[in-house]
Amino acid sequence: MNLPELNLPRCSLKISGDEGNEMIFDRIRGRYVRLTPEEWVRQNFINYLVTCGGYPAGLMGVEVTFKINNLRKRADILVHNREGRPVMIVECKSYDVPLDENVIDQVITYNMNYRVPYVVVTNGLINYACRIYHDENRWEYLMVIPQYEEL
Repeated sequence: MNLPELNLPRCSLKISGDEGNEMIFDRIRGRYVRLTPEEWVRQNFINYLVTCGGYPAGLMGVEVTFKINNLRKRADILVHNREGRPVMIVECKSYDVPLDENVIDQVITYNMNYRVPYVVVTNGLINYACRIYHDENRWEYLMVIPQYEEL
């Protein structure tokens, strides 16, 4: 698979398998998973959070299943604080998917379940981060993705 360079710091990720059947190692799940364009973005973004943002790998979940209106959904990355409460949802899209209103609506819908204060949407080329103030019913875009200790 011809994978593009992303707008994230370069990293060394473990990839194995024959062309067309590549697998990439997911450090959070501790196993190899099928390498898709979205997974390429997800694994690079996880690396960014851990190495640049100080996010503890042990406090992140990947493809965390939950229900909304009896429909099963999956959060790409769910970050917890040290008390085990979710504090950030990251929605990852393939590098060729535009981050449009539908993507933003998707992560907002997911956040109805978790009510986290931070939401990030990324396609590896563009990253949007928002701080949500649930009690005030408002949100703001952030200029940078916060460090873990700032959450």
